[in-house]
Amino acid sequence: MAPTFGASSSQQQRENQRLERERERLEKERLEREEQNQLSEEQREEIKEAFMLFDLDKDQKIDYHELKVAMKALGFDLPKAEILSILQTHGSQSEPANPNTPHHPRLLLPFAQFQTVMTQRILARDPRDEILRAFELFDEGGKGKINLNDLRRVARELGEGLEEEELAAMIDEFDLDGDGAINREEFLGICLQ
Repeated sequence: MAPTFGASSSQQQRENQRLERERERLEKERLEREEQNQLSEEQREEIKEAFMLFDLDKDQKIDYHELKVAMKALGFDLPKAEILSILQTHGSQSEPANPNTPHHPRLLLPFAQFQTVMTQRILARDPRDEILRAFELFDEGGKGKINLNDLRRVARELGEGLEEEELAAMIDEFDLDGDGAINREEFLGICLQ
């Protein structure tokens, strides 16, 4: 009888461990869904579009190069070591297409893991950094100010048919120090109000 009891106890222990792993997996999935719900619909769609656009072989998994470009498209230009770390942490080894041919395994990131990684990174962004990156797009030449010429250029590039008076009024309204341009702090103030 004793061996049966030991086997039963061992089986019970394995079953408890399996149930604990399943509970942890379900809890992790619940937390990931909660995080994804903090994103706007537009942000979720951007993540999906970036993945689909750069999943060149349409296998619902992206490799190192596809991941690097997809993340850059979403505003994250990471060094090689960090991209590899993401793949090692969240990715999986590729399976050989034909088991009879030599196979060089690659790390691949499935869509669900890409979505999780990008959600966490987007939620961790500092809004000030995002605003200052937008400021740099306006500030041609890196002079630290957006002047009427910069505003005119951006309006033209975006196809906005704004009149000269409207552009000048924008500068006048937000130019707090009266220098005829909008500096970084004034731009932050506009965007964070």
